[in-house]
Amino acid sequence: MLVPPKVFKDKGWKITTIGEDIAWIKPGKDGRLYAINPEAGAFGVAPGTSELTNPNCLEAVKRDTIFTNVALTPDGDVWWEGLTKEPPKELTDWQGKAWTPGSGRKAAHPNARFTMSCSQIPSVDPDWENPDGVPISVFLFGGRRATAVPLVTESFDWKHGVYMASTMASETTAAFVGQVGVVRRDPFAMLPFCGYHYGDYFKHWLKVGAGLKHPPRIFGVNWFRQDGNGKFIWPGFGENMRVLKWVIDRVEGKVDAVKTPLGLQPRYEYLEWAGLENFGRARFEELTRVDPEVWRKEVKDHAELFDKLKARMPRELYELRDRLEQAL
Repeated sequence: MLVPPKVFKDKGWKITTIGEDIAWIKPGKDGRLYAINPEAGAFGVAPGTSELTNPNCLEAVKRDTIFTNVALTPDGDVWWEGLTKEPPKELTDWQGKAWTPGSGRKAAHPNARFTMSCSQIPSVDPDWENPDGVPISVFLFGGRRATAVPLVTESFDWKHGVYMASTMASETTAAFVGQVGVVRRDPFAMLPFCGYHYGDYFKHWLKVGAGLKHPPRIFGVNWFRQDGNGKFIWPGFGENMRVLKWVIDRVEGKVDAVKTPLGLQPRYEYLEWAGLENFGRARFEELTRVDPEVWRKEVKDHAELFDKLKARMPRELYELRDRLEQAL
């Protein structure tokens, strides 16, 4: 999804794809973590995918691709909401029924999918099949939050990063079973996938970091914060490169950060704004604001999560929760 804005391309920046949503991670002899892609392919949700939002993805699905629950055009091509500005005049919808723009229902299922070989992705990295993996410098953990959570926050250290990831929350979407728009805790963005007790999972992350000479930095991101009118404040997609540059600059010791109760955050002037001049300081401040009253409630929700897991919860995370409450 990430295509660097022109200002980054002009300076030689590029982004490559190692894999999709699974990695085997192990420590290397140099004290760093390495990620191995165990998959042959990648998949994605079709609705909303277009030349504007994800050009690499559309290029990848032009051939040898499996689609599920999309609509079909009269000539046998596929279509879904968001693929084009205007829908076709007639389609066969995902249920096999005749469809027109006036039908009053979606042509494709909201969770329609596609999958293809990683080799078809234009941005695929030469090392995508390297059995030794690639070194990890940073973990980014992100939830889908309309309020409260700032654009980007760096953890104070590895333990604090584990706390940040363990208390993540997202607002439910069509990809989850249940009501849409409900905030629920989603530790490490692994709620549907974690195969054992979360308390043990947290302990494992703490143990891994303690055994590394060069542990990756941990950052929390939220591309989905909204303004008072329910519109996304951050443009997202390729513009996320502006945040990633600050993250990389932090890792390389090139830029400072501001300490907040939640962690370390950038100032407006720390990000590259060329090509996005209309994104002013006021919008950035709204996007990164930490509201103590809102976060005191968040911390109470953290306590509720920990109480559900208390039989196996690591003591360190309780201590970090108390420290955050005091800082607020």
